[in-house]
Amino acid sequence: MASDTIFPPELADLESDLVRFGASLQQFADRLGLNLAALEADHIAVRCHQNSTAERWQQGLAKIGTQFSRSIINGRPICLFRLRQPLPLNGWLLDVVELPWPGEKRYRHEGFEHVEIVLRGDHETLGMRAMALLSDEALTQPGISFKTSAPLGENERLPNPTLAVTDGQTTIKFHPWRLEEIVASEAG
Repeated sequence: MASDTIFPPELADLESDLVRFGASLQQFADRLGLNLAALEADHIAVRCHQNSTAERWQQGLAKIGTQFSRSIINGRPICLFRLRQPLPLNGWLLDVVELPWPGEKRYRHEGFEHVEIVLRGDHETLGMRAMALLSDEALTQPGISFKTSAPLGENERLPNPTLAVTDGQTTIKFHPWRLEEIVASEAG
């Protein structure tokens, strides 16, 4: 089930992690009662613990895609890459990768960490609309947590609330906009 994308040596760890993440994502979606195929996936994101890893991944992603944004969000750089060949993941073809530099939080795993789902509609009702997609059982399961935030890049003009649902290892985030739309709003 390896990706058809040709990963350069700088991304060998991510290439081998894609299968693990796909399985973990599907298991988590099943726990939540989410039908992934019915949702619009925007991008996939990675997490790492060291700047040297982020720099290596940045070099590798530049070989298979184009960096179209670099912003400071929550005090750390986040680079966005559009891949020339999308990554197949659980029925989706993802052509955008989010690469944040390490921050204060330490993640359990270095590699793929979350996908972001676009839920079009009023940004003020995003959380309510996202929660409505989850099964009643998901709302009371131990080990599942929910977090709302509103990350803001330096010149973003679109409101960008987020609802993150996680089991501590795999996260699914919901936003009202695609990343390309957020980046385009920066140009005004």
